[in-house]
Amino acid sequence: MKILLVEDEGKLAQGLKRGLELTGHTVDIVADGKKALTRISLHRDDYDVVILDLMLPSMDGYEVCREIRAKDIAVPILVLTARAETDTKVKLLLAGADDYLVKPFSFAELSARLQALFRRPSESVPEILKVADIELDQGTRRVSRNGKEIPLTLKEFGLLEYFMRHPNQVVNREDLLNHLWDFNYAGFSNVVDVHIKNLRRKLAVADSADVLETVRGIGYRLLV
Repeated sequence: MKILLVEDEGKLAQGLKRGLELTGHTVDIVADGKKALTRISLHRDDYDVVILDLMLPSMDGYEVCREIRAKDIAVPILVLTARAETDTKVKLLLAGADDYLVKPFSFAELSARLQALFRRPSESVPEILKVADIELDQGTRRVSRNGKEIPLTLKEFGLLEYFMRHPNQVVNREDLLNHLWDFNYAGFSNVVDVHIKNLRRKLAVADSADVLETVRGIGYRLLV
């Protein structure tokens, strides 16, 4: 899951980013309301969820929500707020937020709410993904093929999950970089190919066909 975290409290933002990355997510941080709206408008297809603080410089969370929905951007929005009044919660939901979390909150609750939002896209996505003989459990982060469990790194798991959400579709390297690496990533250009090579090797369990096809000059496809 790729997350845009819109939070102007630096320590909180960095703490949430570290925690979310340790659980396998990719996180970009923006600390300003108007900049967040611009980022979402230009990269609407790159993010699975937006975590949006209510009180922000230049444009508050209410206005950001309203503007996002006015642009017909359907990305789920989880608002962080220090205000627990019913009127505030109602106003947030009417502005276009999908859920809210009152500060202070536990990281476990944040993770649970994000997973709930991620299970509510335009098309319902099951907790356990199955493509051919591969099974991926998003809750336990376990992968198996032909019943044999396959240990994957966080990036390998993210790549496989993305492919399993787009079976038989050609996915280019740029899409993978945009979805699985943060906005400021500036590493070497063949990082995707290296991770794909490792993932392909791990999926090659006994008596199993190669399901990751390289489409020369374009990207990769998970064959069904």
